[in-house]
Amino acid sequence: MKLSKKFIFIKPTKTKKMNYNISITKTQASKIKDLDFNNIPLGTSFTDHMFICEYKEGQWQNPRIEPLNLIPTHPAAMALHYGQAIFEGMKATVDANGTPMLFRADKNAARFNFSAERMGMPNVPEDLFIGGLKKLVALDKAWIPPQEGSALYLRPFMYADEAFIGMRAATSYKFIIMASPAGPFFSKRIKLWAEKKFVRAVKGGTGEAKAAGNYAAAIRPTELAKAKGYDQILWLDAVEHQYIQEVGTMNIFFKIDGKIITPSLEGAILDGITRMSVIALLRDKGYEVIERPITLTEIKEASEKGTLEEAFGTGTAVGIAYIQSIGTEEGEIHVSNESPVGLDINNTLNAIKTGKIEDKFNWMLKVEQEEV
Repeated sequence: MKLSKKFIFIKPTKTKKMNYNISITKTQASKIKDLDFNNIPLGTSFTDHMFICEYKEGQWQNPRIEPLNLIPTHPAAMALHYGQAIFEGMKATVDANGTPMLFRADKNAARFNFSAERMGMPNVPEDLFIGGLKKLVALDKAWIPPQEGSALYLRPFMYADEAFIGMRAATSYKFIIMASPAGPFFSKRIKLWAEKKFVRAVKGGTGEAKAAGNYAAAIRPTELAKAKGYDQILWLDAVEHQYIQEVGTMNIFFKIDGKIITPSLEGAILDGITRMSVIALLRDKGYEVIERPITLTEIKEASEKGTLEEAFGTGTAVGIAYIQSIGTEEGEIHVSNESPVGLDINNTLNAIKTGKIEDKFNWMLKVEQEEV
C-alpha cells in the first residue's frame, strides 16, 4: 500500500522575500481581569490582541499586531463561497521561570504550508509565521494559564478574502493569529461511536490538510453520535468502512499485546504534531510502535481475546484523551478502564512543555520578552 508524503517533505512554493517588520498597537483596556483562570472553557475567552497580515500582489504585506477586533469582510469573500480556509492549532505554556514556551512551532509552520499547497493558497514564510506567534505570545503572556494541563491555545488561520464570485484560486488572503486560554479538554474517559454512514476523508481528498471544510462535514455526524450517548466519532475509511482513520479531531493509538499500533498516514489522515511527538516519546521509552492499517474487526477481536490493553487519542487541543469503549451497530467494544501508557505519555508531554524535565528532543521554543 503506497503511502502519501508527510507534510514535512513537501517542498513549499516560494514567496517573495521581504523584511517582516511587525508593528504593534497595544490595547488601551485589557480584558484579562474578567478571566477566571480556574474555569476556562475551551474557545470562549480570547486574549487582548491578534496578529494580522494581508497577501496582495504576490506577497505578504503589513504584518502587525493590534487589539482583537471584528474583521471587515465583503459578502463576496471567496472563502465564504468556495472554502479556501485553513488553520493550525498549537499551544504556549510557561516554564518555572515564567518564560513562555512554544511546542514544535516549526512543525506547525510546515503543516500550515502543506495545507495551503493542497488548498491552492499561498505559503506563509516560516519566519513570518513564527515571528507573528512569538510577538503575540510575548505581548499576551499574562493570559497563559499556570495550571497543570492548561495552556494558551493559539489559532493561526488563513482565508481567501478577495471579493469575487467565480471558481478559481483567490488573489488576496488574510493570515491571522488569535489566542484563547484553555484548561484541560477531557476530564473523563471517552466513549466512541464507530461511524459507518458518514465519512471524514478519502485518499486524494483534503483529509490530510487542516482545511476548515473537513471539520464542517464532521459536525452533523458528531451531533448524532452524542445524541446516542457517545463523546466522539471513530472515523473509518470511505470504501470498506473498516479501516480506522481518526477519532473526532484526534489521531488514535491502541496498545495490543504489549505493542503500540497507530493507523499509518496514507493520504486521508492528518499528520498530527502531537501524534509524531507521542511516537517519539513511546519509542524513547522502549515501546514498539507500529504504523500500519488497522481494522475495527481487529480491535473487536483483540478486546474479546483480552489483548486490547488500552487506547488513547492525541491532539493539540485535547493532549491525550483516554478511551473507554467503542460503540458499533453490532454492539459495544470494551477497551479499558485504565490507560497507564497514555497517562505516562501525557505527564511527560506536560513536563516537557513546562520545563520540568529535560527537553532532549529540542521541541520547545522560548519566547523572550524582548520580542515586544
